[in-house]
Amino acid sequence: MAKYSIGIDYGTLSGRAVLLNLETGQEVATSVKNYTHGVMDNELPDGTKLGPDWALQHPQDYLEVLQTTIPDVLKKANVSPDDVVGLGIDFTACTILPTYKDGTPLCMVEKYKSRPHAYVKLWKHHAAQAYANKLNEIAMERNESFLQRYGGKISSEWAIAKIWQILEEDEEIYNEMDRFIEATDWVVMMLTGNETRNSCTAGYKAIWSKREGFPSNEFFKALNPKLEHVIDEKFSRNILPIGSKAGEINEFGAKLTGLNVGTAVAVGNVDAHVSVPAVGITEPGKMLMIMGTSTCHMLLGEEEKMVPGMCGVVEDGILPGYLGYEAGQSCVGDHFYWFVNNCVPQEYFDEAKKLGLDIHQYLTEKARGLKPGQSGLLALDWWNGNRSVLVDADLTGLLIGCTLLTKPEEIYRALIEATAFGTRMIVETFRESGVPVKELYACGGIAEKNSLIMQIYSDVTNMEIRISDSPQTPALGAAMFGAVAAGKEKSGYEDIYDIAKKLGKIKDVVYRPIPENVKVYDKLFAEYKILHDYFGRGLNDVMKRLKKIKQGE
Repeated sequence: MAKYSIGIDYGTLSGRAVLLNLETGQEVATSVKNYTHGVMDNELPDGTKLGPDWALQHPQDYLEVLQTTIPDVLKKANVSPDDVVGLGIDFTACTILPTYKDGTPLCMVEKYKSRPHAYVKLWKHHAAQAYANKLNEIAMERNESFLQRYGGKISSEWAIAKIWQILEEDEEIYNEMDRFIEATDWVVMMLTGNETRNSCTAGYKAIWSKREGFPSNEFFKALNPKLEHVIDEKFSRNILPIGSKAGEINEFGAKLTGLNVGTAVAVGNVDAHVSVPAVGITEPGKMLMIMGTSTCHMLLGEEEKMVPGMCGVVEDGILPGYLGYEAGQSCVGDHFYWFVNNCVPQEYFDEAKKLGLDIHQYLTEKARGLKPGQSGLLALDWWNGNRSVLVDADLTGLLIGCTLLTKPEEIYRALIEATAFGTRMIVETFRESGVPVKELYACGGIAEKNSLIMQIYSDVTNMEIRISDSPQTPALGAAMFGAVAAGKEKSGYEDIYDIAKKLGKIKDVVYRPIPENVKVYDKLFAEYKILHDYFGRGLNDVMKRLKKIKQGE
């Protein structure tokens, strides 16, 4: 009788489940649940207004994903819970929430429902940027060694800036919370009753190191005296390695999901990081791009190198036995959706409808007819700030070269090219820092659906690109870790390498650079780098000045 593992991938807008056959590697069923509350960036459910750069979520949505998708995949595949041996969870990160010791989120307490800081802070919550800036200043003044592991800057997207913002702006919520916990760990806690902290989010998002632990209490005290013991009071020093077992599904988890009490649950993980074994990567030099609303760039290394602007280098952070490097771009799919929702004339929508295409497909086909450089346009991909290599959420987008003859498809292509140039900046920065990047892989909806984008990326980077053979790569990776948590004795797998080599998969399709396109993109990238450094490295802070004027400062 076949045995199965389930992976749950929590994205920015929805959660999805994959039911994985552990013998054949077949994804026998999938199910997707859109979040009821979506992303709250303007107001709370009761109408309470939010300020600029906020991005919140409601934890009830995460429970609804479990309640809906797991029974759905079992029903679709006609699989009994008796044959499910493991469950793995992955999440966007740093997506984090304040709770009581028993896991109750503060936003679910009646008196705190109108308090923004009681809710989940989504990964792209950038309203903590001022605290990230101050944290970096203090860390540099104190010569804190941890800064170098994060490319010289800690991001506003990460845990410490977010909790510091809560302390400064709503001290009652800070005092009331017993735990500040990553959503991936919170979901695991809801399923098992065990509070666990995974090494992936701790390492990449909370300044933890396997060798050095967290920064000193003295450092946190320098931020604010009330933060001196923040790790012991609000976080945890008990960090479990990825691939280990967090616990087993308890009565509440069984009632919620329909799975059996005692089913193994893996320690929580991050969507980008679980994707690496899902495409069969088990060695250094192979960079995986997880392409969605944003893009994460994952890479294994054998030596710890200091790479400017990287999101972190963490020992065992992706796979045990290697240094795991992470970089990323805050705005990729978001980039294209912004343009479609705000800048495309109705006649384009009408024509797309006539052709039976959605608007992105229509614009892609029109953009496909353009040659590199033909439009005379160039863009900076900072509509949602810059994650790597500048680590600055206060940067904004730029489009240059427009005339009265500029067409929507030309802008659409320029935005695609901008994200490709951003990836090339990341690749070159790794190489210049002594971390080899020999091969490129991609997964996610964009890689799966849009051949033009992937060809442009290949041309811009002058590298071949291989594509994941799963439309739900993070969920597949999470299911793999669920099988490892179950262990070989319960029909799972001994370690992540074992299952990655057997069940990791890529398509036969390979995107190869077109030489004449490479030549043009080399010229455009040279111009991109000039703009990148001029607006991003302090030569002209007009983007930040405009933001202050916008905010009435």
